[in-house]
Amino acid sequence: MMAGAAEDVRALFGAAVRAALQAWPALQIAVENGFGGVHSQEKAEWLGGAVEDYFIANADMELEEVEDFLRELMTTEFDTVVEDGSLPQVSQQLQTMFHHFQKGDGAALQEMTSNINQKKCKVTATPLKTAKETGVDEDDVDSVEEMEVTATNDGATTDVVCPQPQPSDPDPQTIKEEDIVEDGWTIVRRKK
Repeated sequence: MMAGAAEDVRALFGAAVRAALQAWPALQIAVENGFGGVHSQEKAEWLGGAVEDYFIANADMELEEVEDFLRELMTTEFDTVVEDGSLPQVSQQLQTMFHHFQKGDGAALQEMTSNINQKKCKVTATPLKTAKETGVDEDDVDSVEEMEVTATNDGATTDVVCPQPQPSDPDPQTIKEEDIVEDGWTIVRRKK
């Protein structure tokens, strides 16, 4: 591969990585809510370059290594633990992009970036009611703040347009509207 072509494919790889990270709901929520501090947006932009460089420096990584790297970055930079099942999906997507980069397949990288940008959704999170608002003693509540996530596409709120990652657990839990009882508690049942 000639030097100019290699630089072009590297630029396409970088753009694909940034597109994948910008479309990642966990990162969107962390940035939108300032989990990384006042420089959350700058950290998100830096993250794209850091992930790109990580792949270039470590050419033969296993999927678990990519997951561990992303998990560590989200924890240290955004004080966020990703538990929505998206980490393996994003890691696999990034690894696929890197394989295309290694083969010099710029067309595949452009196609992946285009597909990601077309499917990208805006995800927002709002804190659930606090212990004070619900009348529950704060000592009885865990210190982890839970968020309610709403996906939007083109500014319209929806529960259908942007599919959320499926949990990797073989017995996922689902919440039905009739399971929310009057006092604010939610009954969670296992899918049969």
